[in-house]
Amino acid sequence: MPRIAICDDQPRELDIITEYIKEYMDIHPWEAEIQKFSHPDKLLIAIESERFHLYILDIVMPMVSGLELGKEIRRLDREAQIIYATTEPQFALQAYAASPINYLIKPLSKQQLFDTLTLAISKADLAEDQTFAVKTAESLRVIKLAEIICCEYRNHAVAFSLTNGEEVSSRTFRENFSEYCASILKDRHFLQCHTSFIINLRRVECFAKDSFTLYGGKIVPIAAKQYPVVRDAYMDYLMAKEVCK
Repeated sequence: MPRIAICDDQPRELDIITEYIKEYMDIHPWEAEIQKFSHPDKLLIAIESERFHLYILDIVMPMVSGLELGKEIRRLDREAQIIYATTEPQFALQAYAASPINYLIKPLSKQQLFDTLTLAISKADLAEDQTFAVKTAESLRVIKLAEIICCEYRNHAVAFSLTNGEEVSSRTFRENFSEYCASILKDRHFLQCHTSFIINLRRVECFAKDSFTLYGGKIVPIAAKQYPVVRDAYMDYLMAKEVCK
């Protein structure tokens, strides 16, 4: 199910956009989860621990502009779709630093918004609902793949670092690390860059010859012998994302 975040400091505009989206859903055979944010700070707090497929952002807002907000969203998630909806046409060129799918001028044209929603949903990565079941010492924990920053092999167990800052540790197991995480590695967003590490490419903030820096500042090493393969896989991932935009 697509998750949509709308951020606008004008309550009336929030309501209009929400009603348009609900009307769109009545026409098309899909549902969406919609969250409204009346201040950019509230959305910034939310995206620290959760992910949205689509963001609809105003430009002129208090404290943090829609331009800055879009850049921060793009830093955390290269795959999210961003739509700007604003009364200010002069920021269109600057807005494209966040690679938005469209820049709409208020008052919104309902049909233009509908067309943009169709395009955005067609490009949205809805695979984030995929999960992985982890047997911990206490229970069975089901984790969304999109919430995993990285997996680290330690003493015949795996520690899963999550976007909310939590670390979930599995029980010990007999198979090797790659076999245990085989279903995770089938997802194109994940890459094994070291004997003991698998990373979520969506959470990469910096790439160097010997390491990745991930969301939250976590540094994960790249095995020297694997560097050419890891580099090529990461470049292929980035190129594929550019093609999809």
